[in-house]
Amino acid sequence: MRVLVLGAGVVGVATAYYLARHGHEVTVVDRQPGVALETSFANGGQVSASHAEPWATPATLRRVFKWLGRADAPLLFRFRFDPQLWGWGLRFLANCTAFRTRINTERALRIALHSRACLKELRREIGLEYDHGTRGILHFYRDPKEFGHAVEQAGVMTDLGCRRRPIDPAACVDMEPALAAVQGDLAGGIYSPDDESGDAYLFTQSLEKHCRGMGVDFRFGTTIRAVRTDKGLVTGIETDGGVMTADRYVLALGSYSPLLLRPLGIRLPIYPAKGYSVTFPVCDPAKAPTVSLTDDEHKLVFSRLGERLRVAGTAETAGYDTTLNEHRARVILKRTLEIFPGCGKESDAEFWAGLRPKTPDSVPVIGPTPFPNLFLNTGHGTLGWTMSCGSGRVVADLVSGSDPEISLDGLGMDRFT
Repeated sequence: MRVLVLGAGVVGVATAYYLARHGHEVTVVDRQPGVALETSFANGGQVSASHAEPWATPATLRRVFKWLGRADAPLLFRFRFDPQLWGWGLRFLANCTAFRTRINTERALRIALHSRACLKELRREIGLEYDHGTRGILHFYRDPKEFGHAVEQAGVMTDLGCRRRPIDPAACVDMEPALAAVQGDLAGGIYSPDDESGDAYLFTQSLEKHCRGMGVDFRFGTTIRAVRTDKGLVTGIETDGGVMTADRYVLALGSYSPLLLRPLGIRLPIYPAKGYSVTFPVCDPAKAPTVSLTDDEHKLVFSRLGERLRVAGTAETAGYDTTLNEHRARVILKRTLEIFPGCGKESDAEFWAGLRPKTPDSVPVIGPTPFPNLFLNTGHGTLGWTMSCGSGRVVADLVSGSDPEISLDGLGMDRFT
């Protein structure tokens, strides 16, 4: 069967790999000159099932009001006339209840745990190298109330199959000595031993090579303009190089997915959340973390990628504007050097910004559409790297007519209609 995958980020390439493993003739299309050059390029580097708690929670509402008007806020809302944003925002508010938080946590965690297992299996099978670390992820907290809430949520996640263990400040520093400079400020931490870290860009590049060896065709520098349909089926994809056809189609275009689907009468509530990252070479290995860390107060993640440190986080609702706001990037750098003084030089820092496709419930959209030969693999938000292998495998199973290994209840577009 001929399958056309739209999008060559980490999600699209993982989907292509599993489709090829099913024996399909696969073509991947992307406007960029190579794989993983947009959202997957310089993300936080964490494979973090422990981040499956949705953005929409009762606690988030309190934090948002506290952050209003702050240019350095972890979550910055830029208010303007944007029907897509306001519609998304109303759905987001509807999910800010304890009942919806529990449901959405289970759904996101289901695909995240499956994906983490698929990644480990894939690494064993084909020996990918991507500056990965397997020492788990440690979330650390300064505010005792925030820590208390996090301990409760960690218990929920542990019950759902994601092992998370609360530890005291001294144990945090024993686990990661680079936190010594802030030990006196810590209220505690939560350790997720099965989570990982790694460079999503290097991973996607390595997986592309294996895909090519399996016969996957990559069409780079090709802009997708529209989806053609006739009699209830997708009949082709219009590009700047002509019409491309296949038997099945998989849409993995992240934040841009709703724009392509809207003319088909499919309205996905996915909105781009611009995030930032800073990467710099480590000057003193003893002063930079080796365990992947999350600073929940400032919404920052820290991942050691070989001899580099990657720090990423914050979110900004700026539509499809990918312009790098240097002030927000420098806030990330400043906070990093305050926590880990002497770990690197400010002058060596490289800044990046990318759009993360967020759904109002923080659960991706995976599965079929009203068009029987069109499938979705999009809306992963900040967890595209975490969920890439699992969602790619699920979609490949669906396209092939096989039953996925996990339930798809609550993961499809039907929950929005």
